[in-house]
Amino acid sequence: MFDIEDKNYCPVIKELTEYVDFSLFNELISYMESEYKAQVKIEYSGDKVLLGWNVKFKKAGRTLCTVYPRKGYYHMLLIVGSKEKQRTEQLLPTLSSEFQKIYNDTKEGMGQRWMLFDFAARTDLYDDVLKIIRIRRESNLKSVTEKK
Repeated sequence: MFDIEDKNYCPVIKELTEYVDFSLFNELISYMESEYKAQVKIEYSGDKVLLGWNVKFKKAGRTLCTVYPRKGYYHMLLIVGSKEKQRTEQLLPTLSSEFQKIYNDTKEGMGQRWMLFDFAARTDLYDDVLKIIRIRRESNLKSVTEKK
């Protein structure tokens, strides 16, 4: 087993799934690869709170979300930017009260909300986050189409 905080050893995705040992982590990886054909990029974060290796799911040069593996659970960083704000806020009343609270409690800075979620079990919050990831992906598709 490797040390998640050892920046000298970059784990592969299989090692990360074994480290987390949580089926929802495996499910997220499968979902991001099958639904979006997302590129999986493993990077090191020196952030004091989120220190260690993380997994970025990227599509068309844009990060859809970043996952910070931990034993038995994971953190997910999801950004709602100016491109996604209107659609997210339209959808907000239909999302779980937990998502609404996190969204409303997250301060907006430079047109973005950087929200951090913890997943130790499958809840409605997980499904809500997947809906926002879809909005992020679709907003990127619109940007690419508008530039052509």
